Amino acid sequence: MRTAILKGHVIDPVSGSSEIRDLFVEDGVFTAGGPGFSADETIDASGLFVCPGLVDIHVHFREPGFESKETIETGSRAAARGGVTSVVTMANTSPVIDNAGMVEFINRRARETSCIHVFPAACATKGMKGAELTEMAELRDVGAVAVTDDGRDIPQTAVLRRVLEYANMTGLIYMGHCEDESLAEGGVMNEGFTSTRLGLPGIPRAAEEIRIDRLVRLGRLTGAPVHVQHVSSAGGVEIVRRAKADGLRVTSESSPHYWMLTDEAVAEFDTNAKMNPPLREASDMAAVIEGFKDGTIDCIATDHAPHTPTEKNVEFAHAPFGIIGLETSLSLAITGLVRPGHLSLERVIALMTSAPARICKLPTGTLAEGAPADVVIFDLNAEWTVQAGEFASRSRNSPFVGRTLQGQVVRTLCDGKTVYTR
Repeated sequence: MRTAILKGHVIDPVSGSSEIRDLFVEDGVFTAGGPGFSADETIDASGLFVCPGLVDIHVHFREPGFESKETIETGSRAAARGGVTSVVTMANTSPVIDNAGMVEFINRRARETSCIHVFPAACATKGMKGAELTEMAELRDVGAVAVTDDGRDIPQTAVLRRVLEYANMTGLIYMGHCEDESLAEGGVMNEGFTSTRLGLPGIPRAAEEIRIDRLVRLGRLTGAPVHVQHVSSAGGVEIVRRAKADGLRVTSESSPHYWMLTDEAVAEFDTNAKMNPPLREASDMAAVIEGFKDGTIDCIATDHAPHTPTEKNVEFAHAPFGIIGLETSLSLAITGLVRPGHLSLERVIALMTSAPARICKLPTGTLAEGAPADVVIFDLNAEWTVQAGEFASRSRNSPFVGRTLQGQVVRTLCDGKTVYTR
């Protein structure tokens, strides 16, 4: 199959080019093409932007064990609708992904049902119990691209040190959910003025920042690369900034809700505004944006966390943490980062493609010749309103339902095949 994508404004995050030109695909990979290229399919991208398919290295597809929330199939369709063609799935399923057989299960289900690339992360400790290390070399050999106990931090510092040493030996990156659970215990939102006014127990910023500091210090001790997940606080951003200035092998991510919303979103007790780490204050939101500006935060990841309406339609204190994000991430980046002038569109595309791919050593997020022909075509100027009934995800738990966003995906291709059209 030969495809030509013509006259689009192509953003190449690897070369840094941003220009109107054509792209050519043959047998699922990018090719040089040229005037003599005979296409089986021609896509007119005039007036639209074209870039590599987006890469999200922090998603929960819930399979196995929680298929009522999401499956690999429905999660992949949600991703495609948002222009995401590569994901790294977290390991806190039921059973957890802590052995080679479970990694192979994810890979098999992805081959059978997914319309995008699914790269599994595996547990850092057996059973996610924070005590005994998993067989990381074996996990790597069957396709795991990272290790993490995401959803939980590893409480014992000595165990985390051994995790980093072993992960470094096997060439896997450890992705850290940084949370002091003893400080966060019982909290349901950010600790501050709003939590006091609402009478809800709070989670202090220190619960996140203490554990980010611990992780980067252990990275220094072991020489291992570490990745800090879902940075939400100004203090957390600053710790990562100092670690990078010291030359440590530290990368980090943040999510759209941390630059779009503050803890005031909880004021109506909307459980779709309940996530972990929680929404913080305006100063934290500004710090996250500044972290993207100066390179402290390396990439955008959604922490896509589906829950059923039944689970979320309860008192705030009893609702689970988490929101979905794959179908809105690009539009939220355009609306909250590009339109206000915080970041260029080219910078945002790099944060959502080549940068996350580089962190997990994925072969995607690029337009290079011979690379998988993953493409998202989007209309920068389109406005659309988020409607719960239109989600491809099995779940509906988004705080952005009813909000009008800018920028909309028109078409998504994975391995040269169209997997979504508006």
